[in-house]
Parts: sequence; structure tokens; C-alpha cells
Amino acid sequence: MPPRPSTFSIVARDPEQDAIGVAVQSKFVSVGSVVPFASANAGAIATQSFANVAYGPDGLDLLREGRSASEVVEALTDADDQAPERQVGVVGRDGSVAAFTGADCFEFAGDIQGENYTVQGNILENRATIEAMADTYESTVGGLPERLIAALQAGNEAGGDARGEQSAALYVVKPDGGYDAGNDRWIDVRVDDHESPIDELERVFRVYDVTLLEREPPDTFRELDGETAEAVTEALVKAGFAEGASGEFGEDERAALADFRDANNFENHDLDTLADALARGWDDAEGSGETRLVNAIWHGIAGRERA
Repeated sequence: MPPRPSTFSIVARDPEQDAIGVAVQSKFVSVGSVVPFASANAGAIATQSFANVAYGPDGLDLLREGRSASEVVEALTDADDQAPERQVGVVGRDGSVAAFTGADCFEFAGDIQGENYTVQGNILENRATIEAMADTYESTVGGLPERLIAALQAGNEAGGDARGEQSAALYVVKPDGGYDAGNDRWIDVRVDDHESPIDELERVFRVYDVTLLEREPPDTFRELDGETAEAVTEALVKAGFAEGASGEFGEDERAALADFRDANNFENHDLDTLADALARGWDDAEGSGETRLVNAIWHGIAGRERA
């Protein structure tokens, strides 16, 4: 019999962004290869607790046929002799929401639904895990990926998996959201084996966000000057992109920032936008050298709407 991973997840839809996806954490290697399924023209599904991975593609097909989330859950579980051991959450592109927790799932196991989302978990420390996920998702300000990650963090802090932590994943789709608009895979980030997988997922997502996701430009650009400019230049020196600090952010420093941008594949941001983000985000960023540069850019752009 396959292992029973302890898992908690959230499936949610952002109608304003026309995005839908899944965030999940588990005491199981590479949970991102098992639990989340999503398609921009159908919806999103999390299948877990002795997961039946056929629930993913089969459920998405049913959603495309026009079935509601509750009808999809009923169809999947009625056709499955082992349904009492399964857990599944479904959110349709139409906004319908449903979940199922089988009677034989290991305690604590349960699910909670709200507008445009469902949270579910099994082999958890307590019910507070899914309650914290639901409350945090509803109260967090920001885009869908930030709200999904915040829900995972809250669930983990409230109790989380009874067996511990190992892997996490964030998978969000939207029409033409993929690389160069070639598919609907807007966000696809996984941490397959880590002692703090949700923290690592958040770190990797921020790099992914800066590199691949588009933001609306700032209304006005903030100058990179003073102590912040000196600190940014020192970080560029430490990262190997500049030779020394001149006390101002002039042509040499902008050239170093351009080299940093190109080396990190941040070409979707022009230099003025990067300098603005560094000026806005430097004080909130952690780390040093290249790590702080990336964190500062993320903090600097985080307040702007995604395109």
C-alpha cells in the first residue's frame, strides 16, 4: 500500500485576476507532483490522503463539461471504492466550491469552505490548522499567490502536520499566464525536500515573481540615492557586479545594476524600475549581497498590481 502522507492544502480562485490554483504542504517528498491539478478553462483540484491522482485530470474534464464542484466531487468519489480513505478539494472556474473528507482518513482530518476557496487536511495536529488557513486566506491583503502562501504559513503555525514537514508547492493558472503567454501555467513553484518547505517555497516564489511575473509600472519613480544608494552599491560589489562604491548611484553603478539584472534574468524590468524597487524595498529586505538585492526588489514591487 502506498504511504499516507499527512497533508494540508488550499484551493482558491481570484475572479479579478482570473486565476485559480492550489498551495499545499506535506510530510511527503515532492507533494507538488501528486496533489495539485489546475487548468484555466476548468478549475483547480487538490487530491490527497492516499491520493487518487486520477481525481485531477478526471475532475478537470468534468469541470470543463460544465459540472459544478459538488457534482465533480460526487462523481469522483461515487466511482471510487476507496473513497472513504480519500480527501479532495475542488474549486471550479465558475466559482463553485466543494470538498470531501472520507470517514477513514486519519485524524485529524477535515475541510472548510468559503467564498471561492476550500481548505482541507489530514493527519493534522488539530482542527485549528485548517481554521487558521481559512481565516488567514480571508484576511490577507494581496494577490492570490501571497494569500495562498500566507494560508500555508498560518496552518503550519497553528499545528500543521502531525508527522512534520517535508515538501510544499504552489501551482496557479490563468489564461495565457505562462512563459511568453504560451500556456496557462502562471505560477509553478515546488520545494520537494526541505526542513522548512513553506519558508523555502516563499523564498523561491519571490525569485520567480521578480523574474517571470509582470507588474504595473509605478506612478512615479523614486530616486536611488543617499545611504540606500551606498548600501545597494556595496551589495553589488559584494555580489561581484561592481568594483567599488563612489558615494552616488551614477553611470558605473547603473551599469553594474544592468549586469546584475541580466545575470539574474530580470529583463522584464528596466533599470529605472529596478532602481525604484530597490529604493522602496531596501529597508524591508533581509540578507546581504545578491540575496538582499533580490529581496529588496521584491519588496519594492510587491505593492503594485500584477499585470
